[in-house]
Amino acid sequence: MIYKLYTDGATSNNGYEGAYGGYGWAIIANDKLVEYGNGYICPATNNICELRGMIEGCKAAQSVAEPFDMILVYSDSAYVVNAFNQGWIYNWRKNNWRTAGKDPVKNQELGRELYELTQKHKVEFIKVKGHSDNEYNNRCDFLATSAIKTL
Repeated sequence: MIYKLYTDGATSNNGYEGAYGGYGWAIIANDKLVEYGNGYICPATNNICELRGMIEGCKAAQSVAEPFDMILVYSDSAYVVNAFNQGWIYNWRKNNWRTAGKDPVKNQELGRELYELTQKHKVEFIKVKGHSDNEYNNRCDFLATSAIKTL
């Protein structure tokens, strides 16, 4: 079985003090949809929220009792999708979580956590265009932004 995981993250005042963050995820398996959104107050950035959405979505997918062969992760985050598809994360890990320029990787705690989750199952990352015609990406954006409004 293949699980489809859609994720999105959002912030208010991206990167500024007092920014609120939110994320949403939707899992589709056996024609069933499970979705979730949550918000939090932190020094939030869009990348942090995108990573958090993927982490929590992967955890949820892996906690489901039904066995699966693969998780297809759909995201509009070029930062995270490219980290895996272009091999950046593997180089960061090999270089003790430092960039090619020897700087510490930003958000490395979240990057490490997501990396570990992807080692438990076969995971493929697929880039989707944000705020366009992708129904589930739009739904995750709604979950993320709605979660921010509840804070």
